[in-house]
Amino acid sequence: MAFLKHNGRTICYRLLGDKDKPLLVLAHPLGMTQGVWDDMLPALLDRFRVLTWDLPGHGASAAWPEDSDRITPEDLAQEALTLAATAGAERLHFVGTSIGGVIGQQLVSQHADSLLSATLTNTGAVIGTADAWNTRSANVLELGLAAMAVDIVPRWFGPAACKQQPALVEGWRVIMGRGDDRSYALLCELLGRADFREQLGEHQVPLRLIAGADDVATPPEALQALAECSGAPEPLILEQIGHVPSVECPGRFSQILINHLA
Repeated sequence: MAFLKHNGRTICYRLLGDKDKPLLVLAHPLGMTQGVWDDMLPALLDRFRVLTWDLPGHGASAAWPEDSDRITPEDLAQEALTLAATAGAERLHFVGTSIGGVIGQQLVSQHADSLLSATLTNTGAVIGTADAWNTRSANVLELGLAAMAVDIVPRWFGPAACKQQPALVEGWRVIMGRGDDRSYALLCELLGRADFREQLGEHQVPLRLIAGADDVATPPEALQALAECSGAPEPLILEQIGHVPSVECPGRFSQILINHLA
């Protein structure tokens, strides 16, 4: 792991692989950490230099500053671009899941010149409703992430993954429960405001969309709607996969990325 100061806040990141290979930046889902990519790294490092990082208040990244009560997609996109610049890359391949996919949409809409490609999984131009996200934000601030994780984490994974890895849900409950409540709440509010339906029509970025057939948070229909408003090809639907393909089928997901980005 490495650490970087950005706008006065410490970001935890990893930069792995040969500096002469193309840079691949990976953005994790809300409530998780950059550890979601661990099982994909051996395959990806054969082809790419890989950069991962922890979102605000997640993993080992510092919480969002107390003097700011709002996080925007552009704030998170700037984290990705700052880290890419630290790696010495002017352009990058980007992969983002869930809120990571929202960061990707911001990059496509506002920073397309920095992208070689974008692969967005288990996300949407709009995710859920503002009321639902604002309610979750309020509940997290009242109850804490450890309590909220009991109900949230089981929704991340499809039945197949839970059957094959019986400790999976409990392990990620522990990880989610260690996050910063306020940062998570602000990211919930960001998702309640985010709407990219009118922002993705004009770009030249090669887009790949991936959905999980068993994803209850961002079902395949959300990726289909994103394809329609972004001009992306039809989304790839992964059968028996929920919200986090990097955890549920890392080998298959790695090969999909390698084939697509090649």
